[in-house]
Amino acid sequence: MSNVLNVMNARIFLAATLSAASCWVLPARAADPGLLALVMPDAKVIAGINVDQAKATPFGIYVLGQIAPQNQAIQELATLLNFDPRRDVSELLVASTAAAGHTGLVVARGVFDPATIAAAALAAGAKSETYNGINILEDPKQANGVAFLDSTLVVVGDVANVKAAMDRKNSPSVLQGALLSQVTQWSQTEDAWVVSTVPPSSLKLAPGAPQVPGLSGQGAFSTIQQVAGGVKFGATVTLTAQAQTDTAANATVMAGALQFLANLAQAQSTQNPQAGALLKSLTVTAQGVDVNIALSLPADQFEQLAKPAARARAAKKI
Repeated sequence: MSNVLNVMNARIFLAATLSAASCWVLPARAADPGLLALVMPDAKVIAGINVDQAKATPFGIYVLGQIAPQNQAIQELATLLNFDPRRDVSELLVASTAAAGHTGLVVARGVFDPATIAAAALAAGAKSETYNGINILEDPKQANGVAFLDSTLVVVGDVANVKAAMDRKNSPSVLQGALLSQVTQWSQTEDAWVVSTVPPSSLKLAPGAPQVPGLSGQGAFSTIQQVAGGVKFGATVTLTAQAQTDTAANATVMAGALQFLANLAQAQSTQNPQAGALLKSLTVTAQGVDVNIALSLPADQFEQLAKPAARARAAKKI
């Protein structure tokens, strides 16, 4: 199960942001405090998904169906443990210190059958280690592990991070104030969200991940200090993001550059009306050092826009 839990790269965060895209019926709710208490106190990047909300609509189900098949690590993990996160998980948090060489941590709330999952994993070649009275299911190299703290709570990551999270079960951690404030804000209003308190240019993109302005370290985009974003779905899909730059002047420059690029792309989107409508809805504003971005599209049109991208990703893997 090589590289099963290398979950903290940019592709996973992009998937996390998109995968909980549905809220036609259920209101957004703040991140589960029990999950946050297991996250490392020095986390710099956290993403959250309310999977229950994603499963509440046809479009949410469609998006969830596109996530796991695109990531070999998730495929291997689901096969080894004989469970499907899209089926068994209700809420998910992904956290990282953003330090080089660290895989980070996934903590999830759901409905699990630890004994059955353990039996299937061991039969498939997993190793087992007991720590503080709880079994950790590990890959054959014993680098990565999964521990069910009870029938509703699971932690996944490299073994060191899993053990640290298990320790925090009895001695909960407290996130840094600025990060906790951001997590609270975004998780209360969005169905899926990501918060990073480090410059996006310092994050390593996974092979094949889409290039995002600001990750190349060029121009005003290189002045981004931290970012946050979220997805809210109803009859209309709404995406919101905020980038904090180093100065108000750079925020103004970046907002202008983004709007110019959007206008240019819209003018060239005559063959793709959904993309044109999405770009037309884009609003970019600078407020102090912050750049605020929002765009929206009816859910059915958003799905039509997403399908070609999904096919293109599948073709690259052949």
